Amino acid sequence: MTATMASDVALTEQAAKRIVALLSGEAPGSVFRVSVEGGGCSGFQYQFAIDAAPTAEDALLERDGARVAIDPASIGFLAGARIDFVADLMGQSFRIENPNATSSCGCGTSFSL
Repeated sequence: MTATMASDVALTEQAAKRIVALLSGEAPGSVFRVSVEGGGCSGFQYQFAIDAAPTAEDALLERDGARVAIDPASIGFLAGARIDFVADLMGQSFRIENPNATSSCGCGTSFSL
């Protein structure tokens, strides 16, 4: 696997705005964390969380004041991915368009390679 940088992951304007809103109620220096874990109905699943600060090993993605941390184990799974925030009739959620995923479940939070 080649080294993947945070710059290989895109953050949409809508996602950045939502992350800024979420972090506005958190302690200064907090970050929105995106990670990939084993599980879900397709083999891997995306996890979203707020952390007090990034770790030294994290890849950091920044846009319009939004700060996203991605751990070293997850960044390779997200190469070329686009993180978006969608509000539609089904609700509001972060969605990841991942070119590495060969399939995904209906809810969009799990995928397989």
